[in-house]
Amino acid sequence: MNLRTVSELLAAPTRWYDGLAQYQHQGLAHVLATVVAVNGSAPRALQAKMVVTQDGYCDTLGGGGLEHDVITTARQLLNDEIDITVPKVSKRDKNANDDIDNDNIRESKPTKAVRRDAVYTKHYPLGAKLAQCCGGSVTVMFECFNVTPPMSILVFGAGNVAAALMTILAELPCQVDWVDSRPEMFERYLLDNSNLPNKSIQTEDLSQRLNAQPNLNQPKLYKLPAHIRPHIDDDPVDFIRPFIEPFSHQSAQRFILVMTHDHSLDFELVRAALDAGSDANSLATNPNNSSEVSLPYIGCIGSVTKAERFKGRLLQRGYDKPIVDKLTMPIGLPIGGKEPMAVAVSIAAQILQHYHQK
Repeated sequence: MNLRTVSELLAAPTRWYDGLAQYQHQGLAHVLATVVAVNGSAPRALQAKMVVTQDGYCDTLGGGGLEHDVITTARQLLNDEIDITVPKVSKRDKNANDDIDNDNIRESKPTKAVRRDAVYTKHYPLGAKLAQCCGGSVTVMFECFNVTPPMSILVFGAGNVAAALMTILAELPCQVDWVDSRPEMFERYLLDNSNLPNKSIQTEDLSQRLNAQPNLNQPKLYKLPAHIRPHIDDDPVDFIRPFIEPFSHQSAQRFILVMTHDHSLDFELVRAALDAGSDANSLATNPNNSSEVSLPYIGCIGSVTKAERFKGRLLQRGYDKPIVDKLTMPIGLPIGGKEPMAVAVSIAAQILQHYHQK
């Protein structure tokens, strides 16, 4: 076992409430499994909980066959693989009481999962079928979170509109990476001004950092919600590909917002986003493939004049119209108002509209 694996194990949450907080902040798909009914002897008490993800779990419902089935069922729910069809059973099974201490009856009657929107329940007789001899039974409720990935937003620029937008995104279920090359733009959010970074944050291995589980024990540097992560970098273009490429299958949940102080930088960011999005979907710049174009939302702030200039320059550089048409510019819904907060509201409304229509 290497050092990285050891450190990951040590950092993994062990209590269900720590795991729930961590996975909620991260936007990772997970299931909260809770014992909601106990009959007779059982390994854990009423309201015992555990949290299950695709790759791990935290806390326990008592171990053994019960916990193994709970973990398996949770992952089936995450993968939309659960079979809620109840197999045909014998008349004896139909008339049998699940709580009677008769292992043969328990073995012949399958457990059944019941769907109630995003909540599932499953009853477990604790007998021979689960290789447990408690003699009682429990019912477990499964609550699924983030099965549909939350909005993941990459924002370039920390000016007035972006700052206003963050006050809105702070209240929404999303993951935000906020990038600017100017350290002073984030100074207002620092808990301690003496911690102001004086060097650019390196973007090496960014794809892992963007999706790394936050360490809940690490002191916070910024007065921002945990799901909004500032980054200071002299070359923000480096953030584009790690944000897009590993998640091309989740393009409908990923949003790139370009709103820097520099029009030339805006153009380079837009170009990089279009290139990375096209490459991630293995698209040739061919009008015949226009029906297959599936890029993340790429939006750029600016006037109608700026939009026409940008789109014209892209066409002149060889980008095909179906790709250029995927650029949303000017950004935001045309609801009126030029104040930073009004523009921020229009942008938030537009990305919410895109997210919920997919």
